Amino acid sequence: MTNYYKVGKIVNTHGIRGEVRVISTTDFAEERYQVGEQLFLFRDNQEMLPLTITSYRRHKNFDLLSFEGYPNINDVEAFRDGILKISEKQLGDLAEHEYYYHEIIGLTVVDEQKQEIGKITEILSPGANDVWVVKRKGQKDALIPYIESVVKDIDLTEGIVQVEIPEGLLDDAN
Repeated sequence: MTNYYKVGKIVNTHGIRGEVRVISTTDFAEERYQVGEQLFLFRDNQEMLPLTITSYRRHKNFDLLSFEGYPNINDVEAFRDGILKISEKQLGDLAEHEYYYHEIIGLTVVDEQKQEIGKITEILSPGANDVWVVKRKGQKDALIPYIESVVKDIDLTEGIVQVEIPEGLLDDAN
């Protein structure tokens, strides 16, 4: 069975020529949305729908896509709220110390003394570096920046991320 990985969500249509607005969850939008690439649309209780990209452009904070065989707004109206995914075969190789979101989400975060801080539930991309949302027991979620000075080791086999928390980073999250 093939695994599929989310690259974006269709949030609306755009114009009358079959474009859709996508909020992307991929670091590789330029690669993922190249003309001719295939994406798979998943919608509630419906068959997965393979789509071939015919155009891609950025507009404000959205990625705008159109698909082969869907030339106008009426064709893509039903795609709204659908999730766009790629197949496992479409995952490219990453450089050393680079990871896909699906590899990081769900990992357990521990401090220098191997004390559990919590589990990574989400990854935010606000700017210069990603920020990991870590769900903690009985406390507010912690926001941990994915930077070398904080994230010391990622062990995908063990499912553990070791971090060195700078003074004050977790204090305001209590």
